[in-house]
Amino acid sequence: MTRSDLVARISEIYPYMHISHVEKVVSIVMDSIMDTIKDGRRVELRGFGSFSIRKREKSEGRNPRTGEKVIVEEKKVPFFKAGRQLKDMVNGREVSERK
Repeated sequence: MTRSDLVARISEIYPYMHISHVEKVVSIVMDSIMDTIKDGRRVELRGFGSFSIRKREKSEGRNPRTGEKVIVEEKKVPFFKAGRQLKDMVNGREVSERK
């Protein structure tokens, strides 16, 4: 699903909302998630999953074309961990509701 697919789906569910408003809301949500992660903070969407940053240490790799050793600098990478409900849904299990 792309961002435009998400906007189209929301517009189908809420036909009284103008598409430009739906696009704005989707952009605000996505930007908020990205800004929070960029700031090094965790984003948790209950039942869906959580986004965070993981640090990769400096390492030694190889150029696949030449086989030459290359130093891979330390970097931060985004990480997603699926929530229990999402995992259950993907695996065809009955979704458990938390109370």
